[in-house]
Amino acid sequence: MRQIILDTETTGLSWERGNRVVEIGCVEFLARRPTGRTFHCYLNPGREFEAGAQEVTGLTLEFLADKPRFEQVVDDFLAFIDGAEVIIHNAAFDVGFLNNELRLLGPQYGCLADRCTVEDSLLLARRQFPGQRNSLDALCKRLGVDNTHRQLHGALLDAQLLAEVYIALTSGQGEIGFGEGADTGSAATVAFAISSDAARPRVQVAAEELAAHDARLEKLRKKAGRALWDAWTDVDAGVADESSPDLRATA
Repeated sequence: MRQIILDTETTGLSWERGNRVVEIGCVEFLARRPTGRTFHCYLNPGREFEAGAQEVTGLTLEFLADKPRFEQVVDDFLAFIDGAEVIIHNAAFDVGFLNNELRLLGPQYGCLADRCTVEDSLLLARRQFPGQRNSLDALCKRLGVDNTHRQLHGALLDAQLLAEVYIALTSGQGEIGFGEGADTGSAATVAFAISSDAARPRVQVAAEELAAHDARLEKLRKKAGRALWDAWTDVDAGVADESSPDLRATA
């Protein structure tokens, strides 16, 4: 799966009041790992910042004066996100602004939904941490993502931070590596006869890998109260009680 983590900066809080996008930052992930490809641009908004917006971003009209207009980068931007799942924090805000930018260029550009799917990481965070602050800064602190270098809002920096937050929100699962993209069409199928009396093979795991595994389980226990792995190991050890789900029946 190709995913794009996206953030924007704008001249104000509402596109309905004529505010415009001044910065777009995107980070590409493939199979939940960064590819190193990014899309980043500053934009000349052709209008003043609203009160307070300039202080948030640190951008000035003088700095943006020689930057391209949105119509000059739109094709490259749409090509970058095309066909991807786009992850945005508080997606309604960014999608509203980007759709407005597309609308101003004419109906031939459609809207973001014509090009990609969108997942809102803010809604995901609210489901996991109901009643808590779920801003990007709050999530960085809660999930152990270092954001000490974030003095101002910047689209590319915020997209990079959101990428780490999103991976942590979705249990930190990286690429599992089951041969995505591998050519299996010419693979031969081989049947193996396995005796039920045969000894089960054991995999030797390095001490540092076991320590990392235990640390990860402890984090899951603190967040959820338990880890599914505990139930599996209980079953394997023969200590599951009648109230425990029969995980073997659902395997």
